[in-house]
Amino acid sequence: MLPWIEIDTADIPGGGGQLRLKSRGQEFSIMLGSNELMNSRLSGSEEALASLAREKIGDRPRPAFLIGGLGMGFTLRAALAILPGDAEVVVAELVPAVVRWARGPMASVFKGCLDDPRVTIYEGDVGACIAAARSAYDAILLDVDNGPDGLTRASNDSLYDHQGLRAAQSALRPGGVLAVWSSGPDPRFTRRLKDSGFEAEAVSTRANGKRGGARHVIWLAVKR
Repeated sequence: MLPWIEIDTADIPGGGGQLRLKSRGQEFSIMLGSNELMNSRLSGSEEALASLAREKIGDRPRPAFLIGGLGMGFTLRAALAILPGDAEVVVAELVPAVVRWARGPMASVFKGCLDDPRVTIYEGDVGACIAAARSAYDAILLDVDNGPDGLTRASNDSLYDHQGLRAAQSALRPGGVLAVWSSGPDPRFTRRLKDSGFEAEAVSTRANGKRGGARHVIWLAVKR
Protein backbone atom coordinates (compact mmCIF):
# COMPACT_ATOMS: atom_id res chain seq x y z
CA MET A 1 0.00 0.00 0.00
CA LEU A 2 1.28 3.45 -0.85
CA PRO A 3 2.21 5.64 2.12
CA TRP A 4 0.50 8.96 2.86
CA ILE A 5 2.57 12.00 1.88
CA GLU A 6 2.01 15.41 3.44
CA ILE A 7 1.86 17.97 0.64
CA ASP A 8 1.19 21.21 2.48
CA THR A 9 -0.14 22.79 5.68
CA ALA A 10 -2.22 25.90 6.28
CA ASP A 11 -3.22 27.76 9.43
CA ILE A 12 -6.92 28.43 9.95
CA PRO A 13 -7.45 32.16 10.58
CA GLY A 14 -8.51 33.01 14.11
CA GLY A 15 -6.43 30.33 15.81
CA GLY A 16 -8.47 27.39 14.58
CA GLY A 17 -5.50 25.06 14.22
CA GLN A 18 -3.72 23.81 11.15
CA LEU A 19 -5.03 21.99 8.08
CA ARG A 20 -2.85 19.32 6.49
CA LEU A 21 -3.22 18.25 2.87
CA LYS A 22 -2.07 14.66 2.29
CA SER A 23 -2.02 12.38 -0.72
CA ARG A 24 -1.67 8.67 -1.39
CA GLY A 25 -1.46 8.02 -5.10
CA GLN A 26 -4.56 9.71 -6.57
CA GLU A 27 -6.32 9.91 -3.18
CA PHE A 28 -6.33 13.15 -1.16
CA SER A 29 -7.16 13.88 2.45
CA ILE A 30 -7.50 17.11 4.42
CA MET A 31 -6.84 16.69 8.13
CA LEU A 32 -7.35 18.86 11.20
CA GLY A 33 -5.27 17.27 13.92
CA SER A 34 -6.33 13.62 14.05
CA ASN A 35 -9.70 14.39 12.40
CA GLU A 36 -10.08 13.73 8.70
CA LEU A 37 -12.31 16.55 7.46
CA MET A 38 -12.64 15.22 3.93
CA ASN A 39 -11.36 12.55 1.59
CA SER A 40 -11.42 12.54 -2.20
CA ARG A 41 -12.92 9.02 -2.24
CA LEU A 42 -16.00 10.06 -0.23
CA SER A 43 -18.23 12.59 -1.93
CA GLY A 44 -21.80 11.28 -1.72
CA SER A 45 -23.17 13.35 1.15
CA GLU A 46 -21.44 16.54 0.00
CA GLU A 47 -23.05 16.10 -3.42
CA ALA A 48 -26.41 15.46 -1.73
CA LEU A 49 -26.06 18.81 0.03
CA ALA A 50 -26.40 20.51 -3.36
CA SER A 51 -28.98 18.20 -4.93
CA LEU A 52 -31.34 18.22 -1.94
CA ALA A 53 -31.18 22.02 -1.69
CA ARG A 54 -31.94 22.31 -5.40
CA GLU A 55 -34.95 20.03 -5.02
CA LYS A 56 -36.28 22.19 -2.20
CA ILE A 57 -36.19 25.46 -4.13
CA GLY A 58 -37.40 23.97 -7.42
CA ASP A 59 -36.94 25.78 -10.73
CA ARG A 60 -36.30 29.48 -10.26
CA PRO A 61 -35.00 32.10 -12.68
CA ARG A 62 -31.36 33.04 -12.04
CA PRO A 63 -30.99 31.01 -8.82
CA ALA A 64 -28.29 32.25 -6.45
CA PHE A 65 -26.40 29.82 -4.22
CA LEU A 66 -23.96 30.59 -1.41
CA ILE A 67 -21.71 27.65 -0.53
CA GLY A 68 -19.82 27.91 2.75
CA GLY A 69 -16.63 25.87 2.49
CA LEU A 70 -14.86 24.91 -0.74
CA GLY A 71 -13.42 21.67 0.60
CA MET A 72 -12.67 19.35 -2.29
CA GLY A 73 -15.28 20.96 -4.51
CA PHE A 74 -17.81 18.12 -4.43
CA THR A 75 -20.74 20.32 -3.40
CA LEU A 76 -19.73 22.98 -5.92
CA ARG A 77 -19.43 20.52 -8.80
CA ALA A 78 -22.77 18.92 -7.93
CA ALA A 79 -24.44 22.34 -7.83
CA LEU A 80 -23.01 23.36 -11.20
CA ALA A 81 -24.22 20.11 -12.75
CA ILE A 82 -27.85 20.78 -11.84
CA LEU A 83 -28.10 24.60 -11.95
CA PRO A 84 -28.99 26.51 -15.13
CA GLY A 85 -26.56 28.59 -17.12
CA ASP A 86 -27.81 31.86 -15.60
CA ALA A 87 -27.22 30.74 -11.99
CA GLU A 88 -24.83 32.51 -9.64
CA VAL A 89 -22.72 30.51 -7.18
CA VAL A 90 -20.64 32.22 -4.52
CA VAL A 91 -18.18 29.99 -2.66
CA ALA A 92 -16.85 31.38 0.63
CA GLU A 93 -13.59 29.76 1.74
CA LEU A 94 -11.88 31.00 4.88
CA VAL A 95 -8.46 29.43 4.23
CA PRO A 96 -6.80 30.84 1.08
CA ALA A 97 -4.54 27.79 0.81
CA VAL A 98 -7.57 25.58 0.14
CA VAL A 99 -8.28 27.61 -3.02
CA ARG A 100 -4.61 27.30 -3.96
CA TRP A 101 -4.73 23.53 -3.44
CA ALA A 102 -7.81 23.36 -5.67
CA ARG A 103 -5.91 24.94 -8.53
CA GLY A 104 -2.66 23.09 -7.79
CA PRO A 105 -2.19 19.60 -6.32
CA MET A 106 -5.93 18.79 -6.35
CA ALA A 107 -6.67 20.13 -9.83
CA SER A 108 -7.55 16.60 -10.96
CA VAL A 109 -10.31 16.49 -8.31
CA PHE A 110 -11.76 19.90 -9.15
CA LYS A 111 -11.78 19.36 -12.92
CA GLY A 112 -11.71 23.10 -13.68
CA CYS A 113 -14.96 23.93 -11.86
CA LEU A 114 -13.48 27.10 -10.36
CA ASP A 115 -13.23 28.51 -13.88
CA ASP A 116 -16.96 28.14 -14.52
CA PRO A 117 -18.32 31.66 -15.28
CA ARG A 118 -21.15 31.11 -12.79
CA VAL A 119 -18.68 30.82 -9.91
CA THR A 120 -17.31 33.57 -7.68
CA ILE A 121 -14.76 32.71 -4.99
CA TYR A 122 -14.83 34.79 -1.81
CA GLU A 123 -11.78 34.24 0.38
CA GLY A 124 -13.20 35.01 3.80
CA ASP A 125 -15.72 34.09 6.46
CA VAL A 126 -19.04 32.78 5.15
CA GLY A 127 -20.66 34.33 8.23
CA ALA A 128 -19.66 37.76 6.91
CA CYS A 129 -21.27 36.96 3.54
CA ILE A 130 -24.49 35.96 5.27
CA ALA A 131 -24.54 38.96 7.61
CA ALA A 132 -24.06 41.40 4.71
CA ALA A 133 -26.82 39.92 2.54
CA ARG A 134 -30.52 40.76 2.41
CA SER A 135 -32.79 38.46 0.39
CA ALA A 136 -29.82 37.68 -1.84
CA TYR A 137 -29.75 33.89 -2.03
CA ASP A 138 -32.13 31.10 -2.93
CA ALA A 139 -29.96 28.59 -1.08
CA ILE A 140 -27.22 28.75 1.53
CA LEU A 141 -25.20 25.54 1.83
CA LEU A 142 -22.95 25.15 4.87
CA ASP A 143 -20.21 22.53 5.06
CA VAL A 144 -17.62 24.32 7.16
CA ASP A 145 -17.55 21.99 10.19
CA ASN A 146 -18.38 18.40 11.10
CA GLY A 147 -21.81 19.59 12.20
CA PRO A 148 -23.62 22.52 13.80
CA ASP A 149 -20.75 23.47 16.09
CA GLY A 150 -17.44 25.18 15.51
CA LEU A 151 -15.06 22.23 15.16
CA THR A 152 -12.64 23.95 12.80
CA ARG A 153 -13.10 27.41 14.30
CA ALA A 154 -14.81 28.32 17.57
CA SER A 155 -16.37 31.45 16.09
CA ASN A 156 -18.25 29.22 13.63
CA ASP A 157 -20.62 28.48 16.51
CA SER A 158 -22.27 31.80 15.66
CA LEU A 159 -23.45 30.32 12.35
CA TYR A 160 -25.68 27.87 14.20
CA ASP A 161 -27.02 29.82 17.18
CA HIS A 162 -30.31 31.72 17.09
CA GLN A 163 -28.69 34.96 15.99
CA GLY A 164 -26.79 33.24 13.16
CA LEU A 165 -29.91 31.44 11.99
CA ARG A 166 -31.86 34.70 11.95
CA ALA A 167 -29.09 36.20 9.81
CA ALA A 168 -29.47 33.29 7.40
CA GLN A 169 -33.22 33.95 7.30
CA SER A 170 -32.55 37.56 6.28
CA ALA A 171 -30.03 36.53 3.61
CA LEU A 172 -32.48 34.12 1.96
CA ARG A 173 -35.18 34.97 -0.53
CA PRO A 174 -38.77 33.87 0.28
CA GLY A 175 -38.95 30.08 0.20
CA GLY A 176 -35.16 29.82 0.17
CA VAL A 177 -33.37 26.98 1.90
CA LEU A 178 -30.55 26.74 4.42
CA ALA A 179 -28.83 23.35 4.03
CA VAL A 180 -26.33 22.24 6.68
CA TRP A 181 -24.05 19.18 6.44
CA SER A 182 -23.20 17.17 9.55
CA SER A 183 -21.35 13.99 10.38
CA GLY A 184 -24.17 13.04 12.77
CA PRO A 185 -27.61 13.97 14.16
CA ASP A 186 -28.32 16.80 16.60
CA PRO A 187 -31.98 17.12 17.68
CA ARG A 188 -31.21 20.38 19.49
CA PHE A 189 -30.18 21.99 16.22
CA THR A 190 -33.41 20.87 14.58
CA ARG A 191 -35.30 22.61 17.38
CA ARG A 192 -33.20 25.77 17.00
CA LEU A 193 -33.98 25.89 13.29
CA LYS A 194 -37.71 25.63 13.96
CA ASP A 195 -37.51 28.18 16.78
CA SER A 196 -35.77 30.55 14.35
CA GLY A 197 -38.66 30.45 11.91
CA PHE A 198 -37.62 27.68 9.50
CA GLU A 199 -39.53 24.64 8.38
CA ALA A 200 -36.80 22.12 9.11
CA GLU A 201 -36.07 18.47 8.55
CA ALA A 202 -32.97 16.32 9.05
CA VAL A 203 -32.26 13.97 6.14
CA SER A 204 -29.99 10.94 6.49
CA THR A 205 -27.51 10.38 3.67
CA ARG A 206 -24.47 8.19 3.06
CA ALA A 207 -20.85 9.24 2.72
CA ASN A 208 -20.48 7.24 -0.49
CA GLY A 209 -23.93 7.88 -1.91
CA LYS A 210 -25.66 4.77 -3.23
CA ARG A 211 -22.54 2.74 -2.48
CA GLY A 212 -23.08 3.19 1.25
CA GLY A 213 -20.51 4.37 3.75
CA ALA A 214 -20.98 6.25 7.01
CA ARG A 215 -24.33 7.88 7.70
CA HIS A 216 -24.32 11.66 7.60
CA VAL A 217 -27.09 14.21 8.15
CA ILE A 218 -28.23 17.17 6.08
CA TRP A 219 -30.62 19.70 7.53
CA LEU A 220 -32.97 21.34 5.06
CA ALA A 221 -34.48 24.48 6.55
CA VAL A 222 -36.92 26.44 4.38
CA LYS A 223 -37.61 30.10 5.04
CA ARG A 224 -41.27 30.58 5.83
